[in-house]
Amino acid sequence: TALLQIGFLVLITYLFIIFVSAEPPRFHFSKAENYISMYHQEGTDTLYVGGRANIYVLNFTDHGVTDLQIPAASDETAKNTCRAKAAPLEMECDNFITVMQKVNDTFIVCGTNAGSPRCWMLVNDTVLTDVQGHISSASDISPAYPSQKSISLATDGSLYSALSSVGGHAGSIRRTFGPQKLLKTENIWLMNPQFAGAAMIPTSLRDKEEIYFFFSEFNKTARVDEEPYRARIGRVCMVDEGGIKALLADSWTTFLKARVMCGAGNTQQQYNNLRQAVVLTAQDKRAGVLYGLFSNAWGKTVICAYSIEDIDRAFSTSKLKGYSSPLTGMRPGMCVRKDPSSTGGHNDIKNLGVIRYHPEIEDVIRPVGIAPLDLPTDDQITHAVADIVLAVNDEHYSVLYLGTEQGKILKVLHTSDGAFIISQYSLFHNESPVLSMVIDSPKGHLYVGTAMEVQRLTLADCGRYGDTCRECILSRDPYCGWDRLQRKCIPIPCLSSALKLRKTSPKEVLVPRNTTVFLPCPVRSFHATYRWERDNCVLNYPCLFSGDFCVLGPAVDTPLKEGVFRCMASEDGFKVEVISFRLVNQGPLLAASVLCSLGLSLLLAAATLWLH
Repeated sequence: TALLQIGFLVLITYLFIIFVSAEPPRFHFSKAENYISMYHQEGTDTLYVGGRANIYVLNFTDHGVTDLQIPAASDETAKNTCRAKAAPLEMECDNFITVMQKVNDTFIVCGTNAGSPRCWMLVNDTVLTDVQGHISSASDISPAYPSQKSISLATDGSLYSALSSVGGHAGSIRRTFGPQKLLKTENIWLMNPQFAGAAMIPTSLRDKEEIYFFFSEFNKTARVDEEPYRARIGRVCMVDEGGIKALLADSWTTFLKARVMCGAGNTQQQYNNLRQAVVLTAQDKRAGVLYGLFSNAWGKTVICAYSIEDIDRAFSTSKLKGYSSPLTGMRPGMCVRKDPSSTGGHNDIKNLGVIRYHPEIEDVIRPVGIAPLDLPTDDQITHAVADIVLAVNDEHYSVLYLGTEQGKILKVLHTSDGAFIISQYSLFHNESPVLSMVIDSPKGHLYVGTAMEVQRLTLADCGRYGDTCRECILSRDPYCGWDRLQRKCIPIPCLSSALKLRKTSPKEVLVPRNTTVFLPCPVRSFHATYRWERDNCVLNYPCLFSGDFCVLGPAVDTPLKEGVFRCMASEDGFKVEVISFRLVNQGPLLAASVLCSLGLSLLLAAATLWLH
């Protein structure tokens, strides 16, 4: 295979490609589904879509979609009761599926049930039955009406739920299912929250794992000229088992929250309404990035990026707002497994009291780069998902997929240099807003839903960048790279396979006594830097060029001793092994000053035949 070139390393400003997508596999709803929820298990081809009185089980292939529909309607009594309560909207008096989560082997489904939420288990993708196990009230998991935003997250055998405030409901963050104690937030901790997302933050120490919740809440101290919202991050520890009988017995003892800013520095141009949050983290440490979708009072949407390390540092070190006394013993809110023998000593009660009345930290979380991502588009963003891509240069890159009000998808590369729109897809037959998206990194798929249809998009859609190296390079798509041998822009998994083949099997060369040898390496890119190296040796061996070959020959300071010699090519930070030889001497070491009696051109001609 040829030397691979990486397209996204070329710096081009505000150049992106607009695609009118070829027909991807898609499913059309028989009626408009204005509220949908999605569940997808990574590595499968099945997508579950919750709609109005229906669960759609969609199986995708490259050739189309097969569907199974599971009825889930409310009975007429529940609907009549809902209408009598004066629901927010008449059409909301039905069962809208709002929660679908698989907790270990239990597939939990919850719906609004015409204002009286209810939960079931989905068995064999066909039957809804009553939930078995330690579960909270359905009204703690699912909203009563679909216009009330809810968030659910399943991890480590438990289900975590966050319900936004609406009407007389205060809003809450809870652990609602699983073997651990079911816990909740205190009402005084949240001010009419509107939830935007949740994520588990992994760490190598299981007892230190946390759940972040992202939301906006009402700012009761806002002036007349200020927006009435403030964006927040809330955090709880997964090992939290509640307080003592006298204090926070059924509540979180580790809940803390922080203010999140998104705007242009300290100017008045701030975006305070957090509408969605996406987190990308490493698997073994608190590192990564949070992407927040914000809007302002005029409805303009922007994306701000935050460092998970910065957030973790703030929660671990910041002073607590409104608390000035010195802290003794363990810092309140830290993740520590509860001692079952503890009876609630003085320090325990004091720390619980601090958390109870001072759950907010003083430090404000500010975005990386101070300002929102600079995206050259005026489209209103409705939904976002993100992926981490390991490119062929062994670097990780963040890619955002942004759904818009017009039913478009923007594919955005985010690096330390800024944001770059790689491509824009017009996927749908109408301009319905994107309501939901789910990404499947292992299989390389993006599922996108509107009120009218659901379809699957390929993440590494490299063939759309044309059939020239230049077009592939200018795309700056980290999923793709140029293979010069095939003369195609191809996905990274294919390139990775090709890369593995570059770990070549050394060709054994027997070198007779008093003989000098030249080792040929074919040059496949004149933009690359070629060199030779020997196993377990820090020295780089020089190249002698002759036409299309980089030749290794003896020199005074680099005698060719026995060992494996590898020809390496480097280009744009990407290193590849082209060919290797194992020299086996049949006598003394090769003399560095002896010239080969065989003509070099003849040797290279023979080597050309050998290498092919």
